[in-house]
Amino acid sequence: MTAGAILVGLLAGLVAGMLGVGGGILFVPGLVLFLGLAQVDAEATSLLAIIPVALVGAANQHRYGNLRLRDALLIGVLAIPGAVLGVTIVNAIPQRLTEILFALLMLYVAGQMARRALKAEAEPEPEPGPERR
Repeated sequence: MTAGAILVGLLAGLVAGMLGVGGGILFVPGLVLFLGLAQVDAEATSLLAIIPVALVGAANQHRYGNLRLRDALLIGVLAIPGAVLGVTIVNAIPQRLTEILFALLMLYVAGQMARRALKAEAEPEPEPGPERR
């Protein structure tokens, strides 16, 4: 189990750092599929696990000038009541419904990412500015 957790953590951290995807998109499926955690347990574990990953990733992105600190803090503070409500709801509904809702979210995110990638591919790429290296 420890080896599986190490592998999930390393791979999810790598992909999250490269692509900027949220930890839940990576950690939750990894914890369910590779470590055998229940959906709600995986979601709760992911919420805590993403804190150090997010801090390290944000600090590194800040060095490159890519971090919008004010926006990040505003989103983070405003997400707290939503997280409290979400935890209350997920503990009141059947786990199977949570699994289905998570799968639908993953499909929606994948669809949006594919749509944006295809749209960007069709448009000419802008010249990189001095802030991009």
